[in-house]
Amino acid sequence: MPTPTLFTEMDTLQHDGDDMEWKESARWVKFEEKVEEGGERWSKPHVSTLTLHSLFELRTCIQTGSVLLDLEGYSLPEIVDDIVDRQVADGLIGPELREKVSFVLLRKHRHQHKKPMHRSLADMGKSNNCPASECVCASVGLHHAQSRSMNDISDTPSTDQLKNKFMKKIPRDAEASNVLIGEVDFLDKPFVAFVRLAQATTLGGLTEVPVPTRFLFVLLGPHGKGKSYNEIGRAIATLMVDDLFSDVAYKARDRDDLIAGIDEFLDEVIVLPPGEWDPKIRIEPPKKVPSADMRKSVLNLNELGQVNGAVGGAGGGEDEEMPAPHEFCGGLWLDIKRKVPWILSDFSQGFHIQSISAVLFIYLGCITNAITFGGLLGDATDNYQGVMESFLGTALAGTVFCLLGGQPLIILSSTGPILIFEKLLYEFCKSNTIDYMELRLWIGLHSCLQCLILVATDASYIIKYITRFTEEGFSSLISFIFISDAIKKMYYPINRGFKPDYVTSYKCECINLWKELKTAYNITGLDWSQLSKKECVKYGGALLGNTCKYVPDLALMSFILFFGTYSMTVSLKKFKTSRYFPTMCRSLIGEFSIIISILVFCGIDYLLGLETPKLHVPTEIKPTRPDRGWLVMPFGKNPWWVYVASAVPALLVTILIFMDQQISAVIVNRKENKLKKGCGYHLDLFWVGILMAVCSFLGLPWYVAATVISIAHIDSLKMESESSAPGEQPQFLGVREQRLTGILVFVLNGVSIFLAPVLQYIPMPVLYGVFLYMGVASLAGIQFWERIKLYLMPAKHQPDFSFLRHVPLRRVHLFTLVQIICLAVLWILKSTVAAIIFPVMILGLMVVRKMMDLIFSQHDLAWLDDILPEKDKKKEKGGKKKKDNKKTKAAAETESDEETPLSPPVKILMDTIDLPKDPDPSVTPPTQPPVSDWE
Repeated sequence: MPTPTLFTEMDTLQHDGDDMEWKESARWVKFEEKVEEGGERWSKPHVSTLTLHSLFELRTCIQTGSVLLDLEGYSLPEIVDDIVDRQVADGLIGPELREKVSFVLLRKHRHQHKKPMHRSLADMGKSNNCPASECVCASVGLHHAQSRSMNDISDTPSTDQLKNKFMKKIPRDAEASNVLIGEVDFLDKPFVAFVRLAQATTLGGLTEVPVPTRFLFVLLGPHGKGKSYNEIGRAIATLMVDDLFSDVAYKARDRDDLIAGIDEFLDEVIVLPPGEWDPKIRIEPPKKVPSADMRKSVLNLNELGQVNGAVGGAGGGEDEEMPAPHEFCGGLWLDIKRKVPWILSDFSQGFHIQSISAVLFIYLGCITNAITFGGLLGDATDNYQGVMESFLGTALAGTVFCLLGGQPLIILSSTGPILIFEKLLYEFCKSNTIDYMELRLWIGLHSCLQCLILVATDASYIIKYITRFTEEGFSSLISFIFISDAIKKMYYPINRGFKPDYVTSYKCECINLWKELKTAYNITGLDWSQLSKKECVKYGGALLGNTCKYVPDLALMSFILFFGTYSMTVSLKKFKTSRYFPTMCRSLIGEFSIIISILVFCGIDYLLGLETPKLHVPTEIKPTRPDRGWLVMPFGKNPWWVYVASAVPALLVTILIFMDQQISAVIVNRKENKLKKGCGYHLDLFWVGILMAVCSFLGLPWYVAATVISIAHIDSLKMESESSAPGEQPQFLGVREQRLTGILVFVLNGVSIFLAPVLQYIPMPVLYGVFLYMGVASLAGIQFWERIKLYLMPAKHQPDFSFLRHVPLRRVHLFTLVQIICLAVLWILKSTVAAIIFPVMILGLMVVRKMMDLIFSQHDLAWLDDILPEKDKKKEKGGKKKKDNKKTKAAAETESDEETPLSPPVKILMDTIDLPKDPDPSVTPPTQPPVSDWE
């Protein structure tokens, strides 16, 4: 069972003459917040900076004070009684101090959100004129039961507490730890107690928020050392919100376990030299805090290499998700079993307001891509395939894939290499009098069969060798293609023959109605050359000259729409993390940033009324070419040998689809996205192959995973923690994995024909701005792009990347240079007829990566890339697996008697019943200075 989150509050004892009360001075959810000196506001959350001396003193407090673990207590007076009784029993205080200590600990608590109360609890009792037997007197000698009864009333949660907005920052299952620090005049040495309750209990007004208390730390001491006491209180409060120490506190069996937890904390403490740092400076919370799991086990270099190699790149997935090769349909069957339990959640999780933004965003990207690709395909194939076929094919293939595929976050689309293949195939058929549609059908059928063979033989195992090197090269190329295409499509001819005189110079001449006008308006001696345009028309004149040659120039307006949509989208995305407006408002603006930008610039275009190019959608469901039908017949138009020979070009298409699909799937499934429902490489390829055959029969384009649009789909569905500790950045929780958004996107693509009256108002420059945003956004987080920017940075200004700490800069530049060369070669191939062998060049990237093992050490590759899996080790492990299984039972029995010695904190975190109570003698506690006051 996970350890609950702890909210820690520190109260200090305030004296007002003879009156006393506990006043809240600081609180912790994750970072520290202090009550500012003015006492009217909380400080900004900051990292707690502790003195080393306070930690040593805290350690001594736990050693010498009372430790009560799993105390049965359900009210504060009852708990105070137990604490004081233990102190008296242990001889730490005398019996005569029992009433005095209890009286102090049961004083009223005033929190920051409440108004100051200058009257003591006894004064409140007197002012109420209650019976003497029920009131609490300020005199220490009054019976303890009276103070207890009055305290029960004062500890009742107030309405202000229940309405406290701060509760939104605290997890629902959180518990509280209270720290009480004070100075009194009747003690000659510190009174220290650490309490853990058996059950978390709400102790009335003890805590600022209505959270049940689990821990209580009390420190009372003689006057004169208030600053030291306060630092000790901050130290224990900081430890209680530390993930590892809170685990220790919950599972500790005795005092020694707590001390061992402090020692473990001290082992990781970093000391700031006092002469080089100002302790008054508050350290801002980091954007990302390392998890406790990373602190529990620090990987060495060999472990890092083994982990990266086992994963097989950023998207390889875990070993159990990728079966060994040569298991007939093993991968497909595993994918199906992995996806069946998630069927219901695949739809239920789609019902969220975030899905609306994602659907509209991806829909506009898909429809623009379908129209653009359909137009190019129509030009390349003489309209055998066009915009209408592109619309229907996108809707059919995308809907089926999102409904039945293994990874529904992937968006299917047509790609550039497929377009080039279609163009070359049509030209070949045209020059050799071969029917294009029939040949294309047989190529699609052969390619479908080859894809199914790859699925049955678990060929997707090859993704183990797709490391960061290959993935970054491919995704960067696709991103650059999106960016360059968006810019190239924005080219509009500029009216270079334009002259200002066309607008400002005109000539107004009289017409035949001059006499009638002269009589009607009583005008004599009118100089027509001085009239304005409005006056000229009013008096019946005619505008003659060069004015009619003026043509509005759309280049500037199109650029404003294009770049304005992109820049506004980027700005609104960043607005989510700004300081303005409430969190809900900022979240909605950030999630709907793209839709807001599109609507704004569509409105600007409509108001100006210029003839900018608009989105044109077909209005009738019929083939683009009138002489073809919706069904392609497989026989009758080509010789029999064509049906067999078509397997050769089909092999090239299969390689293209396999590599494009699997690399895109690797990028989508990479561990940074925190996907929880597993991958589905074999199931994805299965449906892509089936859809190829279906689209071939219907004469529709072929579809495969679209990398950039799929990345944009994931980005639009990312989830962040709703409630975070003050000062803590919202944590990325993962992606809203579901099928609903993809299905709706492609259904909307299919019904776009009926939405033509609305879509015709969307300017194309606005959609190209969306394309530009997709391309730029997909570059975010790519290490390759960050390493390219290092070429332009002096060493002193370079970011603190982890790989720069372990790899020499010259080796980093060399690795990046190899990637740049590979990317340039791919770009050149993409821009020529040789683009048809593009998938083979992707395989070439994997070969280049293998050759880099000869240039770079495994140490450097472990930080810059991923370690390639080694077949020999896997075979060796596989051969030993059966032997290990046979020995498992005997080994388990043997190991139960011989346990590896662990440090006490590790024993506690193991949460087993066999934990030894004595601390490990091998753990040497840090040397502590003598503190005579605590002994």
